[in-house]
Amino acid sequence: MSQALTVARPYARAAFAAARDESALAAWSDALGFAARVAADPQVATLLPNPELPQDQAVALLAPEGASASFTRFLSLLAEARRLPQLPEVAALFEELRAEAEHIVRARVTSAVALPAGELDAIKAALKKRLGREIVVETAIDESLIGGAIIDAGDVVIDGSLKGKLSRLQTALTH
Repeated sequence: MSQALTVARPYARAAFAAARDESALAAWSDALGFAARVAADPQVATLLPNPELPQDQAVALLAPEGASASFTRFLSLLAEARRLPQLPEVAALFEELRAEAEHIVRARVTSAVALPAGELDAIKAALKKRLGREIVVETAIDESLIGGAIIDAGDVVIDGSLKGKLSRLQTALTH
């Protein structure tokens, strides 16, 4: 995976630079997301590395309807370099660059039960105060946590779950 990220990084930076120059970060984000989902499809993933697949057909398969000419040229560049299979990694790195440029942190709140909107708003406000950035919250439910929640906001992970507390207590008692 790290090799795929290493290969994808310069393409993601180039895509981000082109999107920023066009003031079209959202459009590029949508187009890259579409192309990445198509490229990750198991049937398409086996087709993309095939040297018999013409580049223009590969680009037509991956480009969303109404994609800009610059995005289509970007896909052509990837096809020429035989890097279309790395589109999911390119899209993920692009989203990281976009979030950084827009001063947004994506936080994942995993709880044992669905949290009320008021609690999510309080978590969002606390993270915004702590990190000094806009927060986009994604929620997930993991019943194995027993109670509480785990907040993953990039470099900041806060484990306030009952499962985590029990694990830390067990570690403290055995050492």
